[in-house]
Amino acid sequence: MVEARGSDYDAIVIGGGPSGSAYAMTLARSGYSVLLLEREKFPRFHIGESLLTYTAEVLDQLGLLQRVLDAGFVIKRGIELTGTEAENFRRLDLGQIGDGYRTWTIHVERSHFDKILLDAAAEEPNATILEEARVTRLTYSGERVAGVLYNRYGLQYSATARFVVDASGRAGVIARSLNLRKTDNTLKMAAVFKHFGGLDERNNPATEGDIQLGLHKDGWLWAIPIRPDTISVGAMVPAEILRASRPEEVFVEHLQRIPRICERIKGTTVARGLTGENNFEYHCDTLAGPGYFIVGDSGCFTDPVFSGGVLLALVTGRRAAEETARCLAGELPEAEVAQRYEEFFKTGYETYYRLIRAVDDNRYPAAGRELRIAPQAGDRRLAGLGWWGIQERLRATSGGPFDTEEGIEHKWLVRALNGDFWAGDNRFFNRLREEKEWGLFEGYKPTYECPVMSGR
Repeated sequence: MVEARGSDYDAIVIGGGPSGSAYAMTLARSGYSVLLLEREKFPRFHIGESLLTYTAEVLDQLGLLQRVLDAGFVIKRGIELTGTEAENFRRLDLGQIGDGYRTWTIHVERSHFDKILLDAAAEEPNATILEEARVTRLTYSGERVAGVLYNRYGLQYSATARFVVDASGRAGVIARSLNLRKTDNTLKMAAVFKHFGGLDERNNPATEGDIQLGLHKDGWLWAIPIRPDTISVGAMVPAEILRASRPEEVFVEHLQRIPRICERIKGTTVARGLTGENNFEYHCDTLAGPGYFIVGDSGCFTDPVFSGGVLLALVTGRRAAEETARCLAGELPEAEVAQRYEEFFKTGYETYYRLIRAVDDNRYPAAGRELRIAPQAGDRRLAGLGWWGIQERLRATSGGPFDTEEGIEHKWLVRALNGDFWAGDNRFFNRLREEKEWGLFEGYKPTYECPVMSGR
């Protein structure tokens, strides 16, 4: 890859994950120069492996879906929700998402998936991609973020740009430097996970290719086939439980609570040892300012129960680049661009957060409030699994009638779980938006215009 010129880019991106790659590709395709600085050498390990159908749609829009499919990842056509009894499970078929919507997506091994995206960004003529380049400091012009200092192979360089973009994930280079990040203490969850090789899906009591989410009173587990012969299994638990015991013991004990996942991994061997992530819920109320944007996980992260992270990263990275291009072209003033982007970011992330709060609230019922989903033909009851129970009907406290007498039509739930975070007409999400205590960001004007499925 080419060494940086040293100054005067239209944008500098800190971080080469999905949000940074999406930003770099989008802005470069608009004819502007981009320098992307990634501190690691790809491929590198990352969690977040099950993509939503809307994520596959965005990849298609970026011209990357076929590249990803050619890598041989596993096709995903459904979601199994299961509990502590083998007979208690429910399958959500992605084919029920509704007319005109993608009915499948993929699971990915993030190390290779992220490299596909970064390599695609590097092919853009206006983009310069540097790996093993660690940003050490921001530089300023007055109050404006104007550039960076970075180290690469033992040497220090500087670069300046009209905009600097924080796509550094949990590192949060700009978010932390400007003291914008707020720690969220509501969920207080942590994760431990492994990869298992030698997977034989003939042992799978569920549908081949489905993600399994196993719910129990102390958290939840995921089982995601990231290769035909490899599966990722992880446990999300309250951080206090993890601190009180050894991580390996917590993982094993919680895995044993979900018999259908245990059955699926019979005969496998550990391909990647136990890895952990501590409590990591946070958000920023300011996501754009003089000379900067904050995209993806740099601006917000919460319990990843519904695999929304890659979608949110790609879409906010792309949207930030589109707003940057409008500003650089003189179409809109920077202050207006910043406000538009913040409202867009907050709408999507807060809607996703409300979905997670609904699950958490009903796993540990508060004031008797429980949200339920209308029954579907063939469903088995998930006794004791709160929000996933089907013995109650979801009723509106305000607004118009639902699609059926039993409750919200099934397609709204399937869309909600697959990325419908910006939709203003999703009846399931509109019900969740009524819960005032489930808000995340300070007051803002929501932007209900889906960046993925607009016009459908």
